Amino acid sequence: MADPSPAAVVLTQVAVPEALAAACALAKLPVDAVPTPIGCLAWCRDLDGGPAAVARAVSGLLPGVPVLLLEQRDGQISASRWTGGADSAAMSPGLVLDGAPAVVERLLLGEAAVGDLPGVVTSEGMSRWRATRTLAAISRATRRSARDGARGTGSPPSA
Repeated sequence: MADPSPAAVVLTQVAVPEALAAACALAKLPVDAVPTPIGCLAWCRDLDGGPAAVARAVSGLLPGVPVLLLEQRDGQISASRWTGGADSAAMSPGLVLDGAPAVVERLLLGEAAVGDLPGVVTSEGMSRWRATRTLAAISRATRRSARDGARGTGSPPSA
């Protein structure tokens, strides 16, 4: 069996794929933001220096929140943690994949295509204007939800 094509993903705690795609669009980084149960991942479209740039940019935008970069080249997976825009530590890819959603490994090994996954949002072709408006709308919705929750006017939990 031939080695899969090189691939890279950045695992984040960003909950909304539109927000991750918009932030990457503003940084001019070509990614597909994929929602997962633990946060969105950024599927790196540019593998020539792109994965590190995506990890640097996303970790720089999320101060104090680490992101994980997983790269697969020649059938070998490497993992690193990025914090505050810098590569902070190499990690065991086996341990990272053990705690990650199965889709991460499937994407890295070429067993799944990002275009076939539900909820994917791309940064490519997103204008600065649209990216800024997207982030502003998400920010307003988040503030409104927090304000309503603090007032107790949010919707009651469903049974």
